[in-house]
Amino acid sequence: MIQCGPLSRTIAMPAGVYLDLGSTGKALAADLAATAAQVAVNGGGVLVSLGGDIATAGPAPDGGWRGLVAEDSSVPADGDGQVICVQAGGVATSSTTVRRWRRGQALLHHIIDPQSGLPAEGPWRTVTVLAASCVDANVAATAAIVQGEGAVDWLQTHRLPSRLVESDGTIHYLGPWPDPSRVAA
Repeated sequence: MIQCGPLSRTIAMPAGVYLDLGSTGKALAADLAATAAQVAVNGGGVLVSLGGDIATAGPAPDGGWRGLVAEDSSVPADGDGQVICVQAGGVATSSTTVRRWRRGQALLHHIIDPQSGLPAEGPWRTVTVLAASCVDANVAATAAIVQGEGAVDWLQTHRLPSRLVESDGTIHYLGPWPDPSRVAA
């Protein structure tokens, strides 16, 4: 069990337990960079994207910030995916379709279920979440993959607009997902 010391700001972990904050660190860096850039442009609006994790700060352009939601952050801006426009906050996608490898006959991916210590299994191959910050969106997207079916109720309870893609490609939208028909030109 991981123990947190809030006053001392320390974490104690048992031997053999590792904590990977790379994804959360990237999302936090996007949030911090957006805030710093907004100050640098004297209060203007900015959008920062770090490997597909998006953070905004300040006023959005008319129609919102235009971006492509795809399963892989390396997809070009005019590639396959869904264009959305967001007014504020952060957007993050977690997916089991990238960062995959084979071990024997098993196909594995990088999103680990903390209860089993194995790659998360469930109905979602990709989850995209809009939230107040990029960190919040990132944490929610990854948590939704790990939660599996339970993610739907959890995301709705927390009022997080989401796009969930099943293993067969079926797409589900939760909450007030940005209407793709109102994309800014």
